Amino acid sequence: MTRSTEINNSKENLIMYIKKRDGRVVNFVYTKISNAIYKALVATGKPDYVLAERLSERVVKKMIQQGYHSIEKNEIPSVEDVQDIVESILIEESLSETAKAYILYRHERRKVRDEKMRILNKKELDEVDKVFDVNSLRILASRYLTRDDNNEIIEGPKQMFERVAILVAIPDLMQDSRLFSLSGGYIQNIEEAEKYYNKIDDFDGKLKIGSYYLNKYHFESLIRHYISLSNSGQMRLSFRDLLRLIAEGKLATYEENIKEYYDLMVSRDFLPNTPTLMNAGAGLGQLSACFVLDMPDDMYKIMQSSTDAAMIFKSGGGVGINYSDLRPEGDIVASTSGVASGPTSFMRIIDTITDVVKQGGKRRGANMGILETWHPDIEKFIIAKTKPGVFENFNVSVGVWEDFWQSLVNKDNHKYILHNPRTKEPIKQIDSHQLLDLIAFSAWKSAEPGVIFFDNINKYNPCMNAKGGPLRATNPCGEQSLYSYESCNLGSINLANFVKRKADGLYEFDWQRYEQTIRLSTKFLDNVIDMNKYPVEEIDINTKLTRRIGLGIMGIADLLFLIRIPYNSRDGYEFMNKLAEALSYYSMEESVAIAKSRGSFPLFKETEYMAGKIPIAGYYDLPKETHSYDWDSLIEKIKIQGIRNSWTSTIAPTGTLSMIADTSNGVEPIFALVFEKRVTVGRFFYTDKIFENILKENGLYNDEILTKIANNYGSACGLNEIPEWIQKTFVTAIDIHWTDHLMAQAIWQKWISNAIAKTINMPGDVTAEDVKCAYLLSHDLGLKGVTVYRDGSRNQQVLHITGNNTKEKGFTVTPSKYAINYIRTNIVEPYVKEQIWKILREPEILNEEIKPQKISNTEQIEITKKMVQVSPIEYEYEVCPTCQAKLIITEGCNMCIECGFSSCISG
Repeated sequence: MTRSTEINNSKENLIMYIKKRDGRVVNFVYTKISNAIYKALVATGKPDYVLAERLSERVVKKMIQQGYHSIEKNEIPSVEDVQDIVESILIEESLSETAKAYILYRHERRKVRDEKMRILNKKELDEVDKVFDVNSLRILASRYLTRDDNNEIIEGPKQMFERVAILVAIPDLMQDSRLFSLSGGYIQNIEEAEKYYNKIDDFDGKLKIGSYYLNKYHFESLIRHYISLSNSGQMRLSFRDLLRLIAEGKLATYEENIKEYYDLMVSRDFLPNTPTLMNAGAGLGQLSACFVLDMPDDMYKIMQSSTDAAMIFKSGGGVGINYSDLRPEGDIVASTSGVASGPTSFMRIIDTITDVVKQGGKRRGANMGILETWHPDIEKFIIAKTKPGVFENFNVSVGVWEDFWQSLVNKDNHKYILHNPRTKEPIKQIDSHQLLDLIAFSAWKSAEPGVIFFDNINKYNPCMNAKGGPLRATNPCGEQSLYSYESCNLGSINLANFVKRKADGLYEFDWQRYEQTIRLSTKFLDNVIDMNKYPVEEIDINTKLTRRIGLGIMGIADLLFLIRIPYNSRDGYEFMNKLAEALSYYSMEESVAIAKSRGSFPLFKETEYMAGKIPIAGYYDLPKETHSYDWDSLIEKIKIQGIRNSWTSTIAPTGTLSMIADTSNGVEPIFALVFEKRVTVGRFFYTDKIFENILKENGLYNDEILTKIANNYGSACGLNEIPEWIQKTFVTAIDIHWTDHLMAQAIWQKWISNAIAKTINMPGDVTAEDVKCAYLLSHDLGLKGVTVYRDGSRNQQVLHITGNNTKEKGFTVTPSKYAINYIRTNIVEPYVKEQIWKILREPEILNEEIKPQKISNTEQIEITKKMVQVSPIEYEYEVCPTCQAKLIITEGCNMCIECGFSSCISG
């Protein structure tokens, strides 16, 4: 038993309650006093938690002496009473500097409270408002909280999370055994239920589940889901009988389900994707981030897809389209005796629609445009975005299949055939190496295109036969492959929340709570599928056929900081491997449990799941003795019981969600430990909160150190003032070699069933050969797609986060020993290995026949120009469309660290 626990047990029976500023009386928690004192001690260079606990004990004793334990006399202490006693104790202990810091802390807290009330347009803050910081509330207020017709905020964060939780719990209620039969066979009067669509205003706030009232949009979703289940013959009761049960409180126990989902979000252990937070229980009702449409070589269907894209943009979603089925530019059009304008011309249609239709009235849409390597227009497509202002609403990616890869690695023949998608006939031959050079040069110059490996995506695709072919498209950020007219619901677990403090004051990961959260989050996302108000009926049908969900993570960088494991180390990779395996294992196991009571996804029996195939590469590619979980038993359960969701895990961009959760983005390392912001009244520094605490605990926190770090590209590496262990632990994206970025993505990809949004950061001085080698290595590592960002490729300056006096880095970035050993041991394809060693310059481990040689940028550009004429361009800074601040590139997206804008829908 710890000292604080002993004091809690001995004192809280005497002082049981405390009065908050808003008048609420809540339980008195002793540790809040010790934590506040400890923060003041840290701020004055005395990080002594034992002292903080001893002083807190004195505070409690003094409170008892002053009679605050006498509940009969109504002498419940207020927050201000406690704080006044803390100040007096600190002064009595001759800790005047700490007392001053504590007083300053109180003053700052008061300023923060005032600022929160201004942001939320409130006179009092509730318990949820208090736990979210000012930046989180600004983002929630600007984009998520419901507003009235006068654009005035009409809900707080608490009400937002409640409306989301109520909606998500409705499927749980509808699966109650009194209402639902999995085997079916019941016939209900659906027309009776449909008539209630005209009465939703009448039922606004009239029905409740426990203490939670259903608004009219909850009621509308209740009708819609009832009709869906009735069409399957699974509803035992009429809709009126359902309403009667709710009105009589017979289903009030589902209040606990609502509370579970509510607590899951308010704790920020998990947050669903942006459309769900915005639209659940609100008028729009569209909850998905990702959509894929097809673009067949037929004018009517092209226009239909364009219309559907407009509806998706209007509802708040983003669209991915593969344009490879469109005939090439100059091809004959028999019906008009004219010539085709090619895929990029039809991309312009979608680009224009995106500009015109603002997503859900909140922001402009995002798109993914894909063309496969065999298409005759591939070279023009690759360089399409090297000109500023072209396809600004698109990410573009080149789709790669096994035939192109084989052409690349073939020792004797690099000829690759381009063919007409209309006739399937060969058009011309090109050199596959030159095409890859062109892709690499374009990405080196402009950060696009990305590359999507369709062969890796479909390698363990269990739905290939059921869906009539392979997956050929992804969502706008590339992490979610989908069939045409499918959507996906995403959500992210905040890993940094799952730590617990050990007796020595350090942290360890709480694996049990992580498992519990994975299971509940899986159920949450499955329920979202049923509650979604899809913008196009065909999307509704196809989404429910496979019931794909995308549970992911955020906060890995902050978690590794807390447990003091370097991101790019063997320990880091092994820890991430275990986290990734647990995520997919428990989400799939929970999906099996849901299927037992609610049924598998409808296409299940037509898929290769029946034969034991699962979309988890790590199960096949990694030795079984290295697995942490019993996958064979899980596969047997799936074959017998089925599984609710065809795919369960995705790591999506979490830019805005991470800011709400006050944690680091996705699987990315942090982009800067410190960066400087200059405003009209002066300057101040943004500092990673965990790093700031470490600096304070080690007596290093001062403006001089912060300035040095900011001017060192936000990195602590190479600074003599910073202890070596801190430099090694607190690494940033720029500290990590691109090979280690790929290694980290590959570690996660082995266990993630869909794919991963990540940026492979490269310094500005790399060549296009580095980019090419990143593509070669990523394919060999089993990645499903890769996005490379070279600093300066979209603007004239390296990073936007540096101070005005930034100089050349005081450190050299090299691959980790883990990455070097992995490449040496596991990369067996001679051509890939040869190209990588040229770049890594490791002559002592090269085969004798390979001679190291590095091609310069100038040579690479000249090579590329021989294939396609490309004019070198200078990019201006990319600025946030909301607040005009400079954007950073992370998770394959543009993101604003000022206001939370993200070009990716899910985050």
